[in-house]
Amino acid sequence: MSHNKKEAQLARMRLKGLIKKEIHQILRDPSSIGIAFFLPVILLLIFGYGVSLDAEHVPIGIVMEQQSPEAKDFVAGFQHSEYFNPKFFNSIQQAERALLERRIMGIVWTRSNFTKRLLGESDAPIGIIVNGVDANQARIVEGYITGVWMGWIASYAKRHGKRIASPVDVKHRIWFNAAVRSRNFLVPGLIAVIMTLIGGMLTSMVIAREWERGTMEALLVTPVRIKEILLGKVIPYFFLGMGGMILSVFISIVIFHVPFRGSYMALGFASALFMLTAIALGLIISTAAGSQFVAGQIAIVITFLPAFMLSGFVFDINSMPVPIQIITHIVSARYFVSILQSLFLAGDIWPIYIVNCLYLTVMAIIFFLIIKKKSNKRLL
Repeated sequence: MSHNKKEAQLARMRLKGLIKKEIHQILRDPSSIGIAFFLPVILLLIFGYGVSLDAEHVPIGIVMEQQSPEAKDFVAGFQHSEYFNPKFFNSIQQAERALLERRIMGIVWTRSNFTKRLLGESDAPIGIIVNGVDANQARIVEGYITGVWMGWIASYAKRHGKRIASPVDVKHRIWFNAAVRSRNFLVPGLIAVIMTLIGGMLTSMVIAREWERGTMEALLVTPVRIKEILLGKVIPYFFLGMGGMILSVFISIVIFHVPFRGSYMALGFASALFMLTAIALGLIISTAAGSQFVAGQIAIVITFLPAFMLSGFVFDINSMPVPIQIITHIVSARYFVSILQSLFLAGDIWPIYIVNCLYLTVMAIIFFLIIKKKSNKRLL
């Protein structure tokens, strides 16, 4: 056997031994299994069932100054809507008091001479007051009320053969998420946050743990090389993270019925690329930190919080200030969230997919080069 073949065989044996060592360490540490498999389930259940950007059964006050058939017909639209839970008040003063006490979120006020104002060109026949403390919900509620009003106007004009002035004639069509379910938007993005936790949080402590326990010195006196040590850390956590991803996708599709319109091959490739990026960032933190505690705290600030706040998972990046938008370009989760939302809701949109995969590839290469340089300084 030639010297090169023998050396390659020894390298494979050393790597296999390091991987086995890390697998045993993972199995002995219940927190690693919990973060990889139980945490995704908990987060998906919380966000899938407990967090919603939809406004449903909103308590809203109804004040009718005129009990005309037209006014009653209009108010009936709120009673038959799943978005509202109407509560009737005798006067606008009572309704405003309920709004101040947060018993209702808005007021729909049909003015006196409702029918005359409706057919004439006088001031608006209805008044709308919305609680603006929660600006996002206020805009949603206002939009729903306007939708009920515009729908009733069109229906009333058609039934009576009358032409009623309307500021806008809206004919809308919603693409990609026709049901307008916020769950379809949140759950795919949550998979990126989960994979960031698995890849970043777990691997951020692996090398710091070796130094704390004194096992790194024992490794260094063996014939193993730096790249073998790093591969021994990366490979087990890579498959652990991919297992958590598969579980998350399964729950998303089967339990929460989030549509998946892309290809699983594309999802697998992008997930593997992002997992390598997350693991690389975690290893950078681990080699820089002196202890597991410090590594864990740094990982929360550098990996989890940016993935949650700056990736487009919950908050629209285009609505952020320009300096923050620039910062989001160094958050790897931003690119993976875009890929996930595209694959789940729209399908294989290759321009989006390829561009974001290229960004992830560049980030992964940069991170692993940093690890190589920093490891040589720290471990040799």
